[in-house]
Amino acid sequence: MRRVLGILAVLFLSFAGIATAQAGVSVKVDIAAQRMQVTTTDGEVYNWAISSGRKGFRSPNGVYRPTRLEKNWYSRKYGGAMPYAVFFRGGYAIHGTNAVGALGRPASHGCIRLHTANAAKFFALVKKHGAGQTRIALNGAADDGLSQFAKASGGAKSKLAKAKARERAAVAQSRKAPSWNAAREQIFLRPALPVDAFGYQPYYPNQRWR
Repeated sequence: MRRVLGILAVLFLSFAGIATAQAGVSVKVDIAAQRMQVTTTDGEVYNWAISSGRKGFRSPNGVYRPTRLEKNWYSRKYGGAMPYAVFFRGGYAIHGTNAVGALGRPASHGCIRLHTANAAKFFALVKKHGAGQTRIALNGAADDGLSQFAKASGGAKSKLAKAKARERAAVAQSRKAPSWNAAREQIFLRPALPVDAFGYQPYYPNQRWR
């Protein structure tokens, strides 16, 4: 009987260990779409608008684990509150923001901003499941307003440069003043004025143009 109870206890602990190992939070941050999807092994699914790093402060792509959690944090470097901050790489964190009007487009110094209510929910999920059971993946690139030329590769840049040069040449040609011969032809094509009209100038075929 004791042997049976021992086996049952081992099986129970094994299943409990498997359940614990499988429990966790999966985070996918789509920088291009400016969205963050959160799923848990409990069946919870969330999809929130974010603000990633703006031009010059791009958010770091990669796969991370939370390094620390700070419910009330203030950035002395940038002078801003970071409520419910879940740090995942150095000073980079997923945190709440008051700049909710900017959500949906790049606006931060590299962190992932959320509506404060969503940041609080995410913070609670990480605390519940544990940092070791939370996986944060950042992927993609935001449209930072670079020109088509700046985004192009070497060969494409050469083609774009040639096309731009042809366009400039065509514009310059269209702006050139007409030649003297073309102007004289236009004068001759004008309707003749009556002899007694004001400003009438007789035409002498043998007169040389100066």
